[in-house]
Amino acid sequence: MSTYEPPADRDGSPAPTGAGALSRSAVVSGAAGGAAGTASEDGAERAAGSRSAEDVAESAAERVAETAEENVADGSEQEEEPGHSRSRDLLLLVGICLTALLVVNAFVARPFAVPSGSMEDTLRPGDRLVANQLAYAFGGHPQRGDVVVFDGTGSFLRESAKPSGFWDGLRAFAQDLGLAPVGDTVYVKRVIGVGGDRVTSTGPGAPITVNGVPVNETSYLAPGDDPSSVAFDVVVPAGELWVMGDHRSASRDSRDHLGEPGGGFVPEEKVIGRADWVVYPFSRWTSLDRPAAFAATSGTGGHGDQR
Repeated sequence: MSTYEPPADRDGSPAPTGAGALSRSAVVSGAAGGAAGTASEDGAERAAGSRSAEDVAESAAERVAETAEENVADGSEQEEEPGHSRSRDLLLLVGICLTALLVVNAFVARPFAVPSGSMEDTLRPGDRLVANQLAYAFGGHPQRGDVVVFDGTGSFLRESAKPSGFWDGLRAFAQDLGLAPVGDTVYVKRVIGVGGDRVTSTGPGAPITVNGVPVNETSYLAPGDDPSSVAFDVVVPAGELWVMGDHRSASRDSRDHLGEPGGGFVPEEKVIGRADWVVYPFSRWTSLDRPAAFAATSGTGGHGDQR
């Protein structure tokens, strides 16, 4: 609405309005009348200007309303964006967790299932253990008394004469990542002798000796088992291991491969990791610590004393 007011007369009083009203300025001279006419025209122009301002204001209001509607629409779209963003974040988090799990499984800690009773009562069939793959990294070596998981190919099993192909390599890669079963080439046994050790047994009823020192194995042997039912006398080559199961009467270990290529010794490079934990069933959750019995062999010679 215009706020235009009629022009004031020369004496400061408001100009009269209406068709019949005469002002003092109107009867003085025509020049005054012309001035009044001009003033009226100026007033009309100002009124027109006021109407134009109203139009501008209305246009501005319309633009503001349109902008508000656009903002509302944009807001609704932005309300959907966080949902999509959360989905992407969740997928990214799952991907990171899976990648981390694969990396840990391949290079740090790897789970295995115990398939037989050759390590009873330390390990029972169906137990799930975790092998620490960093235990012997960075220059470390297996120690007497360690429980190790190893690939028996070339020691407990003959090397395949068939050249490995693409699918064999892919399967081995998947096994390293824990995405495929390890098959029947992986064993779990206890290290009795390391490179340079002389390990002997005179048969039933006698303890095993390492570098001439008898080892008291009663803390982990299966009840009723002899340390060995067969006699043997071996010197472990450098970089290799002499391994045996804790259930000696039910274990096919280094003793059973004495006459085969490799003599039953397991190369250290075939060791996958040290079995550190039984994690399932939960009732059997325990750590697999090195038995104190092997402390008696310390300082007796062999490569084991140099590590």
